Amino acid sequence: MKYSYYHILLPVLLIALGSCSGPGDLTAIKSDVLKDKIAGGWAGKMIGVSYGAPTEFRAQGRTYEDSISWEASDIRGSLWQDDIYVQLSFLMTMDKYGMDAPSKKFQEAFALAGFPLWHANMQARKNFHDSIFAPLSGRPEYNIHADDIDFQIESDYIGFMCPGMPATATATADRIGRVMNYGDGVYGGIFVAALYSEAFFESNIRTLVEKALLSIPRESDYHKAISDVLLLHDHYPDDWRAAWMQLEGKWGDVDICGAGSPFNIDAKLNGAYIVMGLLYGEGDPLKTLEISTRCGQDSDCNPSNAMAVLGVINGFSRLPAEMQEGVKAIADSTFIHTSYSFNSAVESTYKYARELAVRSGGKIKGKRILVKKEEPVSPDLEISFPDLVFHKRISVFDNEGWKFRGKWKVHKPETGRTGRPRGQSMVSGNAGDELTIEFSGSGISLTGNWYRDGGRADVFLDGNYHRTIDTYYDYAGQQHTESIWHAVNLEPGNHTVKLVVKGEKRDESEGTNIYVVSATIFKKEKKKNETHKFSFEQ
Repeated sequence: MKYSYYHILLPVLLIALGSCSGPGDLTAIKSDVLKDKIAGGWAGKMIGVSYGAPTEFRAQGRTYEDSISWEASDIRGSLWQDDIYVQLSFLMTMDKYGMDAPSKKFQEAFALAGFPLWHANMQARKNFHDSIFAPLSGRPEYNIHADDIDFQIESDYIGFMCPGMPATATATADRIGRVMNYGDGVYGGIFVAALYSEAFFESNIRTLVEKALLSIPRESDYHKAISDVLLLHDHYPDDWRAAWMQLEGKWGDVDICGAGSPFNIDAKLNGAYIVMGLLYGEGDPLKTLEISTRCGQDSDCNPSNAMAVLGVINGFSRLPAEMQEGVKAIADSTFIHTSYSFNSAVESTYKYARELAVRSGGKIKGKRILVKKEEPVSPDLEISFPDLVFHKRISVFDNEGWKFRGKWKVHKPETGRTGRPRGQSMVSGNAGDELTIEFSGSGISLTGNWYRDGGRADVFLDGNYHRTIDTYYDYAGQQHTESIWHAVNLEPGNHTVKLVVKGEKRDESEGTNIYVVSATIFKKEKKKNETHKFSFEQ
């Protein structure tokens, strides 16, 4: 008979939990066991992100087949990973403003922090400085990254402090996740937090995944993608690569952020890779790390989440000895841009877990915490980009639909090894200069540059003023090619966008320039995942 790692540990864990029944409907967990499991979760994050970091986005639309070299001393690299320092900034916000702090306070915390951000997080920071505050900052109208992975990699601490309380985890995640995400992007964070919440009292991986799914809408694409992994595991129980191929065929290009390219930072697909690593890893830490990493795309975040689940199930004390030693070696080192170390993060999360347990109807009795276990509660269904798919990308240097009026110039920021300009754009800082693009579709995103000399422009859609944009960005020293304006979920048909340079800027900007690189056009049609059938379903 084939035994998995977590099957072997189950009897030990049941003994460690003590009696599974407390007074009334309360469930007991020893205080030292709770802290050990929280420590295991944080350690799992550190181990997983350091394991996968060298492979991040090295495999897009394919599995990662190169060798993976990792040793426990590499865990030190977790001290400067955004998977950890962003959510620790949220933990610091709780410390300052309380567990019930409004979402705007969490947005403010990382908007003003000195660390770099990307994708939905970066747009939420930009939105804060443009006076677009949470929860609007994560909505698809203001954040084209609404379904991206960001909150999924930052909600761990919420699950760590909600042992057996998935409804409490969901309520907290739903509030904080709206800083940067919406719809499936929020559900990714809720699902991950629910995995941890349930893992305090559940060690069977499949049961754990099925329970966590109850915390998100059954009709959501995120739920469907994870359910597909369960189905594929049933059909290919010993062949994760065969399952991966089927999953890629259905979900591989369902990503608005990476539209038109193999790059996929969508929460759904990367969440599916977390679950694939857990199911096929069968509770074995190294096997779980390897599979979730080899699935590709955001392959430091996914093993980080998967390993953290095993960390909660097993507790820190039951992780492999070399992993424990690797974490202990830096346990008092501070994560960059935070006031937290591993040890202090564990202590703080443990404190909040005790408080939340009591607040949710539990009790503290000596060295035991009596938890009132909760039934999952799913939020209402939200869809960020219904039936919106990539159509085409039009460079400003293509003679297709673009008209320029005024003193626009070609901007060539750098030259590649071939001698060809890279990242070139059209730029103007002159008040009244205009560009117009006509297109047929249901959505459009103007890609340009957020630079330290960025200025302001008014954007008009179909002859009506839409909003004013500001393209200044120099936070944490970052300069970016990014969506500077977008409009989605439009009625299918012909549309016109006009951008008018204002010749104005915020005080800290070095100029009034507007840089435009291209336009991405979207259309309405059924997405591949809605019509796709797996080969064994044909």
